[in-house]
Amino acid sequence: MIEIHPVDGLPEIVEGDDLGALIAAQAQPRDGDVVVVAQKIVSKAEGRVVRIEDVEASERARELAGERDPRELEVVLREAKRIVRSRPPFLIAETRHGFVCASAGVDHSNAPGPGTVVLLPLDPDGSARRIRATIRERAGADVAVIVSDSFGRPFRHGTTDVAIGVAGMSPLLDLRGTTDRAGYVLRSSRVAIADELAAAADLVRGKHDAIPVVVIRGVRTSGDGAATELVMRAERDLFR
Repeated sequence: MIEIHPVDGLPEIVEGDDLGALIAAQAQPRDGDVVVVAQKIVSKAEGRVVRIEDVEASERARELAGERDPRELEVVLREAKRIVRSRPPFLIAETRHGFVCASAGVDHSNAPGPGTVVLLPLDPDGSARRIRATIRERAGADVAVIVSDSFGRPFRHGTTDVAIGVAGMSPLLDLRGTTDRAGYVLRSSRVAIADELAAAADLVRGKHDAIPVVVIRGVRTSGDGAATELVMRAERDLFR
C-alpha cells in the first residue's frame, strides 16, 4: 500500500536554513521513504531570491515586457539559456539545467515578500543529495529525495509537479527488454517514476496549505540517479 503523508509544522524557510535537519526532526522518516520537497523552500534556503528594485532592465527586457515590469523580464533573461517562445509579456525559456518552462522558472508565488521573485536552485540534484545526506545523518533513515516544481506540458492545459532534483533513486524505471502480459517485448518503455511521485505528492500539498514537504511510503525504488536523466538534451534522445 502506498501512503502519502504531508509534513506539518515546518517553519517559514529563510536563507541559510538546513532543510535536511528540519525535515528529519519533523517528518520522522523511515528507510525506503521518498521525501518530496517543494522547489520554493529549497530556493529560499539557498538564497535564490531576487529583489526587483535591485535589478536594472536591459533594452531587450523592455521590448519583451509588455505591461509587465521589465525588471522581472530581465531576471528571466538572466536565468534563460535560450528563449523558446515569446508572446510579450509571456516567455517560454530553456534554463541552464535544460528545463523548458514558463519564465525560466522565475516565479512570484510564495515569494518571501512584495517585490521579490524566486529562482530555481542552481543545482537541484545537488540540493537533493545534500538534503538526503542530512536526513540520513540526523534521523538514521535511508531515504530518496525529490525536489519538485510545477510545470506545464505541451498541448495540455494545467500544470503538474515534476522532479527537477533527485537523489537516492533512479528517476526512470526502465522496462525495455521486459515483456508485457501478452508476451510482447517492450523496446522503448521507460516510466518517469520520479515525476509520478512528484505529482502524487502534490495531491496532498496545495499552494495555499503551507505544506512544502511530503513523505511517500510504500513505493519500491532502486538505483541512485539524477533528475538530469529526465531531460532530453537533443533530438537523438527521442530514439534512445
